[in-house]
Parts: sequence; C-alpha cells; structure tokens
Amino acid sequence: MLSISIGTVIWSSIAFVLVLVILAKTAWKPILKMLRDREDSIENALQEADKARQEMANLRSDNEKLLQEAREERDNLLKEAREVKENIISEAKKKANDEGDRLIANAKEEIENQKRSALQELKTQVASLSIEIAEKVIREQLSDDSRQKELVNNYLKEAKLN
Repeated sequence: MLSISIGTVIWSSIAFVLVLVILAKTAWKPILKMLRDREDSIENALQEADKARQEMANLRSDNEKLLQEAREERDNLLKEAREVKENIISEAKKKANDEGDRLIANAKEEIENQKRSALQELKTQVASLSIEIAEKVIREQLSDDSRQKELVNNYLKEAKLN
C-alpha cells in the first residue's frame, strides 16, 4: 500500500500553492482577460446581429410603405386618367352634338330660304300668268260677255295643264 506522509502532503501543498500563485500572477490574468475579450466580442457580435435584424425589419417596413405608396400613386394616376378620358369623351360628344345642332339649324334655314324662294317664284309665275291672261283678254276685245268668259275658262284650263 501506499503510505502518505504528512511532510509530503505539506510540501506538495506548498508547491501547489506556489504554482497556483505563480500561475495566478503570470498566466491566470491573461487567460481571464482573453476569456473576457472573447465574451465581449461574442456579446458585440450578438448586439450587431440584433442591430442588423432590426435594420432589416425597418427596411422591410420601409419597403412595404414604399410599395403601398407606389400602389396608391398608381391608383390615383389611373383614376385621374379615367377622369381625363371621360372628360375628353364628354367634351367630344358635346362638340359633336353642338356641331350637329348647328348643321341641322343651317339645313332648316336653307330649307326655309328655298321654300320662300319657291313661293316667291310661284307668286311671280302666277302674277305673270295673270298678266298674260289679262293681256290676251284685252287684245281680243270681245264685246260678248259669254265669249269673254269662255275665253277666260279656256286660258285657265290651259294654265292648269302647264
């Protein structure tokens, strides 16, 4: 069996404490510092990742807003375009109706003028015909009334045939 002496335990303990003190003075602080630095860098990386995630969320939100604004702008432009189209169509219809009314009024006026002209010509022909009949009656200078009436009736029949 192995026997343990107190002297060996004491000297081993003293050596262990000395090694521990030497390690604490020389190696322990740099190891702890390195571990703290590593922990800090991991923490910073996590914070940067959170910031990046937050920025991505903000960008997505901004993109959604921009898309919504673009859709609204497109809808407004389409609405304005429809209104302009409807205005142009209604103006064209109004102009066409006005032009049609003007043409109809001109046609009616022309018809009325031609009607007056035809009536005037008819009156002139009737007057001319009446004068011709009167001239013929006077030329004949008939003394007989029955002969004169017969002659007027004949001329009237003749005038109706023409």
